[in-house]
Amino acid sequence: MSKISEESRKELQEAIQPYQLKITALLSEEQAAVKTFSQKDPETPYKKVDLCEKMIYIATLYMAENSLSWKILGVKNNDALNDARKIIYKAIIYLEDIVTNTIDIPYLDLKKNYDSIIKIPVDKRYYIVRKLGLAINMLEDAFGDNSKWKWSFVELKGRFVVVAKNFVDMRQAEKSYINPSSDDYETTVLYMRLLAKQLEASASGYRDKYELSTRRIDDMRNGIKFLLARHKLALALRDSKTAEEVKKKAIVWRDKMEADQKSGSSR
Repeated sequence: MSKISEESRKELQEAIQPYQLKITALLSEEQAAVKTFSQKDPETPYKKVDLCEKMIYIATLYMAENSLSWKILGVKNNDALNDARKIIYKAIIYLEDIVTNTIDIPYLDLKKNYDSIIKIPVDKRYYIVRKLGLAINMLEDAFGDNSKWKWSFVELKGRFVVVAKNFVDMRQAEKSYINPSSDDYETTVLYMRLLAKQLEASASGYRDKYELSTRRIDDMRNGIKFLLARHKLALALRDSKTAEEVKKKAIVWRDKMEADQKSGSSR
């Protein structure tokens, strides 16, 4: 690789300055908002949703800086990409604070959480989830296939789909999904398709991580948990055929995990 000239470095610094200024301003807004958080304040959950969106936007600004680095210098800006990765985690955490990070949490345990953000319609929730998923995919593409963060994206995507699942009131979604006359029908169908796809992808991701990298039983267990969540979603949507197929797959994966444990091939 040819040496990067000082002129090119200066050009890059000038190009990214507007992005840096915007990021600094948004992070200042975040800190100001966090200081107002209170468990007694009914607006706190809504503030956290707003901050989640701000974090997604900040992540895209960091990725834009990386794109400028590619364009001007011909190299990645790994610092910007790492900052984007950390900010996306923060976006997810803000939603986890509201609806938890538990994949198999009972509906009744989430009822109070849904009540805390009842004013956010399902189309807004779907929009936020889509933006967050797109930002994660963009970041993974920016890092590339040989990134040291390759397997960490399995965890990141897993946390994303869990919070995406918990962010929607599933009892209401079940009703809207089977009622074409519902105002939320189309959005709910799209939301459920996204969840189904991402739950299956996370299950496969953890299975691949287990097989190709860690050989840690916890990774295989996580893969099975995501399959079971997919099974539960299929049941909720009255898709008995898919539910049975996923159940059988989960049993096969569990049997393999137990066989591996007995053979001592895992660590």
